Amino acid sequence: MEQIQQAVEMHNIKKTFGKVVANNNVSLSLRKGEILALLGENGSGKTTLMNMLAGIYYPDHGEIFIHGTEVQIRSPKEAFDLGIGMIHQHFKLVDVLTAAENIVLGLPGGVQLDRKKAAARISEISEKYGFEIDPNKKVYNMAVSEKQTVEIVKVLYRGADILILDEPTAVLTPQETRKLFDVLRAMKADGKSIIIITHKLHEVLDVSDRVAILRKGEYIGTVETAEATQQSLTEAMVGRSISLAIERPEVEQKDELLRVQGLTCINAEGVPAVRDVSFTAYGGEILGIAGVAGSGQKELCEAIAGLYHVKEGTVEFKAGTGFENIVGCKPDEIFKKGVSLAFVPEDRLGMGLVGSLDMVDNMLIRSYKNNKGPLVDRKTPKQVCDELIEALEIVTPGTSTPVRRLSGGNVQKVLLGREIHYNPKVLMVAYPVRGLDINSSFKIYDLLNEQKKKGVAVLFVGEDLDVLMEISDRIMVLCGGAVSGIVDPRTATKEDVGLLMVHAGGEKEAKA
Repeated sequence: MEQIQQAVEMHNIKKTFGKVVANNNVSLSLRKGEILALLGENGSGKTTLMNMLAGIYYPDHGEIFIHGTEVQIRSPKEAFDLGIGMIHQHFKLVDVLTAAENIVLGLPGGVQLDRKKAAARISEISEKYGFEIDPNKKVYNMAVSEKQTVEIVKVLYRGADILILDEPTAVLTPQETRKLFDVLRAMKADGKSIIIITHKLHEVLDVSDRVAILRKGEYIGTVETAEATQQSLTEAMVGRSISLAIERPEVEQKDELLRVQGLTCINAEGVPAVRDVSFTAYGGEILGIAGVAGSGQKELCEAIAGLYHVKEGTVEFKAGTGFENIVGCKPDEIFKKGVSLAFVPEDRLGMGLVGSLDMVDNMLIRSYKNNKGPLVDRKTPKQVCDELIEALEIVTPGTSTPVRRLSGGNVQKVLLGREIHYNPKVLMVAYPVRGLDINSSFKIYDLLNEQKKKGVAVLFVGEDLDVLMEISDRIMVLCGGAVSGIVDPRTATKEDVGLLMVHAGGEKEAKA
């Protein structure tokens, strides 16, 4: 029997940040020529563990062995020297440089780049593993999947044979995800060892050989993927049984609450960020908004909320018995017109909440102008915060804790809970479960469905097509700032939506 070769062995790794124990005596192994998925809830220590392997953090305790030899990894350079490369969720590329220039950036060899030699090596790597890359293309002209390809080729160019990918499919279409998985399988066949961190269980089952599970900073175990199911993996992650079905309740009474007609917005560079967008949103439905990153989702939501300049078109909300056009109005003016709107932006701590303030003060941001006297009422928002903590299961030391100290899932619950508390008729949420574990994600889905049942029109900008297909009543697809199709997820396929995301609708486009 052939002996299994271990590419990586981590023994009893411990890492603390102050009083927080991120990893507690974690032991993990990665075999040569395998794809290992690393699973765990938010705060379970996955990224911290991988950052120690990549030289970003140094363990407080424990040993790391690479190809059977104990090593000390004190910097990313030392990790590279050992053949370890990490592709982060947020890419580390220089926009104004070409693919080739980014790939060789920081390597020894003087200030002059031998473009011909670099391009030949990049082409060799691309052909070997099935990449599609133009070495001379500027990063700012690239789609998200192309940028990711540059990141992967960058670590391979440096000789990496152990690759770590953090949430690699977060912003990819289904077609791009399949292409990436084909590349990973080709790399595995060539003897590369790969670790992927992801929350998408169907992808774990599709591409990995084994699955390692962390829970609250501790190692739970490693299972063979062939013997695992979504349910068994979820129970191992969470520690109890949990339903994986996303509800799509039917609401019979659907009132027209929002009309957008011919909306066009121009960005700072003078390029249309939103192009002639028209749609209607109804109370009692969830309208999913799909599209690859940078397709105009952010600008559309901000324009509807009065936060982004509109060049042409109208945004009409139902207010009283008629409709009010709010184009040109600031958020305060929209509120004064009787429009009940709530917006949960993707930038939770930059745009939605103030990280240095506690829950009560963040609640006051929404209500302090309602005070009739010179003194601010803190008692009422404090009661609201206590109710939200109980209702949404927000984990926090107390209402006086700065929100930046909370985990991503709890920050999102605070933000969503605050907006829902004011009983909006139209609720816009942008990537509400981005980076959240499965438990927190399902809590958010339940909250959105509760609003839908109350007759609220919910606009859900999402990146996980599986979720959008399950929870939405209709899906509007954006491509290059324009609407490429509106489909019924009950009859359309994920592939149909993926094609529309790259504007290849054609006959498959199904208007709803």
